[in-house]
Amino acid sequence: MGRLARAMVRFYVTTPIYYVNDAPHIGHAYTTVTGDALCRWHRLLGEDVFYLTGTDEHGLKMLRAAEAAGLTPRELADRNSARFKDAWDLLGIQYDQFIRTTEERHYAAVQQFLQSIYDAGDIELRTYEGLYCVACEGYYTEDEAVPAEGGGEGEFLCPVHGRPLELLQEDNYFFLLSRYEQRLLDWYAEHGDAVYPETRRNEVLGFIRGGLKDISVSRSSFNWGVPLPWDRSHVAWVWFDALPNYITAAGYGSDPAAFEKWWPADYHLVGKDIIRFHAVYWPAMLMSAGLEPPRHVAAHGWLLVGGEKMSKTRLNQIAPADLVGDFGVDGFRYQFLRDVAFGPDGDFSYEGMLHRYNADLANQLGNLFSRVATVVGRKCGGVGPRPQAGSPLQEVAAEAYEAAAAGWARPNPAEALDATWRLVRESNAYLEANEPWKAEPGAEVDAVMGDALEALRIVAVLASPAIPTTCDEIWRRLGLPGRVADQRLPGAAAWGGYPGGLAVEKGEPLFPRKQA
Repeated sequence: MGRLARAMVRFYVTTPIYYVNDAPHIGHAYTTVTGDALCRWHRLLGEDVFYLTGTDEHGLKMLRAAEAAGLTPRELADRNSARFKDAWDLLGIQYDQFIRTTEERHYAAVQQFLQSIYDAGDIELRTYEGLYCVACEGYYTEDEAVPAEGGGEGEFLCPVHGRPLELLQEDNYFFLLSRYEQRLLDWYAEHGDAVYPETRRNEVLGFIRGGLKDISVSRSSFNWGVPLPWDRSHVAWVWFDALPNYITAAGYGSDPAAFEKWWPADYHLVGKDIIRFHAVYWPAMLMSAGLEPPRHVAAHGWLLVGGEKMSKTRLNQIAPADLVGDFGVDGFRYQFLRDVAFGPDGDFSYEGMLHRYNADLANQLGNLFSRVATVVGRKCGGVGPRPQAGSPLQEVAAEAYEAAAAGWARPNPAEALDATWRLVRESNAYLEANEPWKAEPGAEVDAVMGDALEALRIVAVLASPAIPTTCDEIWRRLGLPGRVADQRLPGAAAWGGYPGGLAVEKGEPLFPRKQA
């Protein structure tokens, strides 16, 4: 058993850890649901999966948010971290760890990590003056910043948040990032798929080739953070505290066997606005500490509302619970996985979500199941027949599996679900062509219904990473034993798995149609 366990493929996926100066919104949920679905797919492949999410709780932005709310930073962190946990519970997120950067184990790991970089000679003390964005917790050069419209000389805005940048001066410890320019270029030359999609890879390479400047790794003007192990008058810059969460959770500094198993991460799922932190700063930090960089950084675009990025100042943030009440958990999950391609920006609208719910879930999948269960009840005595070998749907099912597997492997959930729904559409067309509801009970009806039941069984497996609760319910109503999550691909997608002779239950509509 031990040898088998060691031989099992392992798959480690992370979301960003979300900053707790505010409550979770659908932008956070998009990344987290994507990671959850990706991990569910890899569990179906029989892999040993580790899914990490959590909250980022230090830094100047957090300190100021707490002061504005009349709370201590820890009180605000406790309150808002719990909100993220509640949101992920609501959405059925199966994370393996939820890490908080205020945990003692993380303090110890960050200090060990920073000490190793310091001991490598890659950190030195300097006085620094620069344009600082509190929202980003990062410095920008004048070339990177946006000149303020109508502002005076030296007035600039953050290129991400559009907020005024502050001119800060303080003694900081600096990480000598400039030393790692060629090593990073060499790494990406050897690992062509380390950043996904290609547009983000090109962005990263352009940033590196433009010349890397050393970056501040500490703050001395406040104390809400992890103290540096060699100088406790400084705390770690929030990004040097946040990024190591990925190794803390994997066992760095506390569980060498676990760390050897899980590191490097297979995928860091991030938004495009934090790609340089994850694909430039983080790999260089790891190289300095003698650790491997992550295997892949996959960066998606912004989830826009009305064409604009969500923010508190624009008052356009939408909480997941606001939509789950109308569309259900699986309706919510399906919309963001199906309609928002991984990579470019996606524009959310309630009308678009309503259309996708009715078109794909109510009219296609829900209608397919209702038709099949109704005909089996009326023409087959409520007992499902076996599928045909060589059915017209068999080739469609095989193609759907191959295309879905390719989509999840990229990762591109929208592509994977489009492939899965091809089988749904073709199954509905198959029923329309054969019209079993008009035929007399007998071998012809049994053959068509057995094929349709088998198609539904395969759809339940392929769609389960996106809509797990519904797929389990389809599985149960088809009379199949166990749960979808117990199945293993590729065998579970092979034609002929529905045994026949099982009682089929119609039940209530899986996805009642919604009105505008």
